[in-house]
Amino acid sequence: MHYTGLELDRAGDRRSDAAWVAAQAGRPGTQVIPLWRDQCLTHDRVPVVRRAGEAAALFDEAAEPVFLGLDGDEAVFAADLSALEQPRALELAGGDAVQDVRQLVAGISPAEAGLLAYARGLLHWHRNQRFCGACGGPSEVRDGGHLRVCRSCGKLLFPRIEPAVIMLIELAGAPKRCLLARHAQSGPQSFSTLAGFVEIGESLEDAVRREAFEEAGVQVKSVAYQGSQAWPFPAGLMAAFRAEASSDAIAVDGDEVVDARWFTAAELRAHIDAGHVYRPDSIGKFLIEGWIAENTDG
Repeated sequence: MHYTGLELDRAGDRRSDAAWVAAQAGRPGTQVIPLWRDQCLTHDRVPVVRRAGEAAALFDEAAEPVFLGLDGDEAVFAADLSALEQPRALELAGGDAVQDVRQLVAGISPAEAGLLAYARGLLHWHRNQRFCGACGGPSEVRDGGHLRVCRSCGKLLFPRIEPAVIMLIELAGAPKRCLLARHAQSGPQSFSTLAGFVEIGESLEDAVRREAFEEAGVQVKSVAYQGSQAWPFPAGLMAAFRAEASSDAIAVDGDEVVDARWFTAAELRAHIDAGHVYRPDSIGKFLIEGWIAENTDG
């Protein structure tokens, strides 16, 4: 699954040592991933990764390079070139285009996608957390980029994570059916799983029940956890669930969701085969394909 299972030692026990982090940045073999305004810098559609020994100018012009972790014995940093104009950023990185990591997933491994998304999410947070939300004072980088501290009041500012739930709702009976919805911004045949952010004071299971009812008017009984996926666009964490509906009644909200339907496994497979596909990098694909496999004879 994309953006999940990143095999990188984040060195949480060492990154608070500023001298150690600086030493890693100075090693010639250190990997440097440059990004520009949340976009990957690419060359021939391949994300650019430079070595510190050949990218001194890139490090010099980046805004506060961030330590991502250790890949074996090699340190990995992310360098944000967002303050530069795009031509200068491309020149420094040795790239010829900028592309979102989600546009590149078909041509890179899940591990590469996870690393790029991790870098993207952390750099996005830094650009949007330069000042303290409590007193308005400027903040400074600590722990290799995994913490900011307000220079005025000393408040500790950690990277923000926004939990969300994504759910496949099924209806018991023969044959079993599952609910997919068409969102307001989607094409006329683009149906997908329901999803939504978790609210304060709410469990993940409560969020599943609320979102199902708010968006599609579906009452949910049992809720079962299926897995999770990092979704740092910019700071999401997707928790995936299966849920069972109490009845087949549907009443879409007409705002976020404009249509919702019950699909059998055969109907859903035909819909996918016709080209009406889900995102290839989303955990929603895992939910849908798993349900089809369980409910397809042979």
